[in-house]
Amino acid sequence: MCDLSDPAIKEAYELNIQIKFKLKIKLNIFFKRIENVHITYEGNSNKLIVKATGEGGIPEFLDQLEDDIVAYVYLRVIAVDDQSRRPKFVLITWIGDKVKIMRKAKVSVHKSDVKRVIQQFAIEMQVFDREDLDIDKIMKEIIKVGGDFIGDRD
Repeated sequence: MCDLSDPAIKEAYELNIQIKFKLKIKLNIFFKRIENVHITYEGNSNKLIVKATGEGGIPEFLDQLEDDIVAYVYLRVIAVDDQSRRPKFVLITWIGDKVKIMRKAKVSVHKSDVKRVIQQFAIEMQVFDREDLDIDKIMKEIIKVGGDFIGDRD
């Protein structure tokens, strides 16, 4: 098990869920705002901490991902169609290519611990390559599970 006792983890998660929609720069037809909570390990311990939170979306937290860390990133995406705006949530497990084998071995157990705190998400992704963290790929996955989009999808 990992240590999720840092109250900042639950606080950041709850704030991410409760944030009211504010119009930001339009990223594309469907998504107006992305929020993120970036959780990672404190040193070599099994204690998880909030490394960062922000509104910069994928580019913002991509800059923080290192090849020798495991991180759990929680994204809030506002899905917009012709008739509504709905928050959709994505849980991303990042495993850098230089992560030590014992840390990699613990990821599946630790991820289940993380999911006890972060419970609300539409899609879950486990990624090893930054190219998989592309907004278009994530959008397609959200649309697949959403099933309720109306309007032009081109």
